Amino acid sequence: MLDSVTPAVNTRVRNTSDKGSILFKDVSITFGEGEQTHRAVDTTNLTIKSGEFVCILGPSGCGKSTLLNAVAGYVKPTTGQVLVDDVEVVSPGPDRGMVFQQYSLLPWKTVYENVSFGPKMAGIGRRQVSETTNTFLGMVGLLKFAKRYPAELSGGMQQRVGIARALANYPSVLLMDEPFGALDAQTRLTMQESLLDIWRNFGTTVVFVTHDVDEAVFLADRVLIMSAAPGRIVRELTIELPRPRNIDMATDPRYISARKACLDVIRDESRRAFEMQNQ
Repeated sequence: MLDSVTPAVNTRVRNTSDKGSILFKDVSITFGEGEQTHRAVDTTNLTIKSGEFVCILGPSGCGKSTLLNAVAGYVKPTTGQVLVDDVEVVSPGPDRGMVFQQYSLLPWKTVYENVSFGPKMAGIGRRQVSETTNTFLGMVGLLKFAKRYPAELSGGMQQRVGIARALANYPSVLLMDEPFGALDAQTRLTMQESLLDIWRNFGTTVVFVTHDVDEAVFLADRVLIMSAAPGRIVRELTIELPRPRNIDMATDPRYISARKACLDVIRDESRRAFEMQNQ
């Protein structure tokens, strides 16, 4: 199984458009009807700035992924609006790239073909497709694996293909739903550091859902902590750690303080969720 990290090419694809702002206006999301009605997200108002890296934390079933899917256009709010760059989200679009926990690559296509699929569907010329694909494969360190198939790659490498594929449409927003949750601890740390390098180079807005407090504190500019269902944001925490970041910051007093603050809220909300399920 291949698991080495190949250095990315020295390519900067900085997003200088100042796009990628996200606004939730009185958003609530309910599923089902009648006795089966379930409110996943309670009334939520939220602003995410262009280029910001935001992590969403919360107990299982609190609506983290539902919020993300509302930005992606996969879920329509029951009330309120989600806007990206002042335009209401009504469906999925190339301005929002999505990376899931499951790699969701096309197994019958090579790494190159998976990444080039979006640009091809956009109808751009063959040369530009090639340049775009090679740029992002270089960015995630997988140029020399372009002809391999997903089954020939490790989990971490497949997830890097997924990130490259999401970025190949030059989205202003990158949405990530627990993308490293299935990886072992060492690969996960490597992927976190690689993601920060890519984000620094690309400059897109990142909204990252995770249940891992350490991951959220390490990655984010700001951590949003959600309550037990129906989910609502009960705490916003700005992470004061300098960038670029590395694993040595785990001993920084600011890291320890932010981690404790997150854990305290998560513990309270998880306890409340448990009590509600047993009423």
